[in-house]
Amino acid sequence: MPDPAAPAAPLTVSAAVAAELEQHADHCFALMGNGNAWFLDAVVRRGAIALTAVRHEAGAIAAADAHHRASGRMALASVTYGAGFANAVTPLAEAAMARVPLVVVVGDRPTTGARPFDIDQEAVALAVGAPTVVVDPAAPAASARRAAERALVERGPVVLAIPYDVAHAEAPPEPMTGRRAVGAAVPAPDAGAIARLADDLARAERPLLLAGHGAHLARAAEPLRAVAAGTGARTASSALGSGIFDDAAAHLGICGGFASERAALAIEEADLVVVVGAGLNAFQTRFGDAFSPHARVVQVDVAEAATHPRVDELVRGDARAVAEALLAALEDAGVRPGAGWAEAGLADVTGIHDERPDGDDAAVDGRIDPRRLFRVLERILPEDRVVVQDGGHFIGWAPTYLSVADPSRLIMVGTAFQTIGLGLPSAVGAAVARPEATTVLVTGDGGALMGLADLDTVIRTVRRGVVVVCNDAAYGAEVHQYAVRGVAEAPMLIEQADFAALGRALGAEGAVIETIDDLALLEAWLATGAEGVFVADCRISREVVAPYIVEVREAAMRAAR
Repeated sequence: MPDPAAPAAPLTVSAAVAAELEQHADHCFALMGNGNAWFLDAVVRRGAIALTAVRHEAGAIAAADAHHRASGRMALASVTYGAGFANAVTPLAEAAMARVPLVVVVGDRPTTGARPFDIDQEAVALAVGAPTVVVDPAAPAASARRAAERALVERGPVVLAIPYDVAHAEAPPEPMTGRRAVGAAVPAPDAGAIARLADDLARAERPLLLAGHGAHLARAAEPLRAVAAGTGARTASSALGSGIFDDAAAHLGICGGFASERAALAIEEADLVVVVGAGLNAFQTRFGDAFSPHARVVQVDVAEAATHPRVDELVRGDARAVAEALLAALEDAGVRPGAGWAEAGLADVTGIHDERPDGDDAAVDGRIDPRRLFRVLERILPEDRVVVQDGGHFIGWAPTYLSVADPSRLIMVGTAFQTIGLGLPSAVGAAVARPEATTVLVTGDGGALMGLADLDTVIRTVRRGVVVVCNDAAYGAEVHQYAVRGVAEAPMLIEQADFAALGRALGAEGAVIETIDDLALLEAWLATGAEGVFVADCRISREVVAPYIVEVREAAMRAAR
């Protein structure tokens, strides 16, 4: 037994970094290598930060990213130097584009200079939007604190690099903060801008409130709901804002490419669109066609400039603060709901967002119609669920057919950078953040094969989960955008893989779902209440095209003319 009277072992540089990061994060996702071995040793021995080991460096970053999106807490990941760091670049770019506060602790070249297998990691990270803080062996805790505060203030990933030759060196005495870093201070909303927006809402005949994930992060749902009720506005959300609005009679669902046909037509009726915490990307705006050309568009955001040329005025400020100030201004002015939406035949829009084709049990090629698949999954999957979405053609189904209770329960890692293959590790991060819920991963066969290493991590770590593989034996998005235009189809096709067998080989339950009736196997497993993971290898048709991909294809063809 250790002698309690013996002096404590000296703190190493890696341990000092870990001790400081304990003030800012509570979970780390990592793959160990030479460059980060001492840091992960310190994390495990100290015990204040929980550790989940993944099987691919990309998985470490993606899992941490998803953990933040599901929990709101600062993300923390760790990989080694060189090839390990290079493997993590794609999800690092995704985190930067999605503005995820993330610290990635990496090994780095020694202070004496680069070795033959070292690369300029700082330049690589900066190229995808992530700055680097190199740990100063004379002040390792201060270096870690600077990285955490920068990630939170700038809302983006920061690489924290520990030079290899100092990772296990003794650290000098250094004060710890004993506090968590906080995000950037957002300026208070301008009173004049609030007054103009209140006047816009008072004069609008058919106002629309569109909320995105930024509104959720700001906890603005309650005041936004009150503004909608007080003005008679119809509401909509981005895909990542799903669940913010709860008045079924006023809600039009997801705006943009994921909107139902009648909801999209209703959104075009708005004469004022107030966009709160949504970036107005191409998908949210249906490539410019979502709103009437005569509508006034006002954006509420913390950004210093409007994020889309369609915006007529930017009201800069925290979404909740703006919504609360706006609500007070409307009450002071005595604004009451108008009759514009009723006159347009949209007094009650209950169910309009869900007016989507049910599909048939089987498509013309005999494989499952994905629309019917997700209708049935909506019924049989537990309500207490977190839906994690990989990238691919099939993103047109899960966010539109599967409901979630709030925006933190729909995780779409990969959409900012337009990548696939991050779904499996994203499910790991979401499940750690929300262990009480059933984690539902929706992935394609292409993305699942790309990230297959972390199927093991899902099965090892997810308390209760369902992996739905939309298996069409193809890269469906490419088939529907390019094969139809005469591009050679052979590189777009994938040999039929048995993901149920792969899952069972690693310890999961699983079944090949070739017909809608086969979903009874998943339903029976869910009914047992068993913990573990079920892999549903769903053989879907590639003859059914998601509406959003039709818009993507048409937009590309217009641009090519």
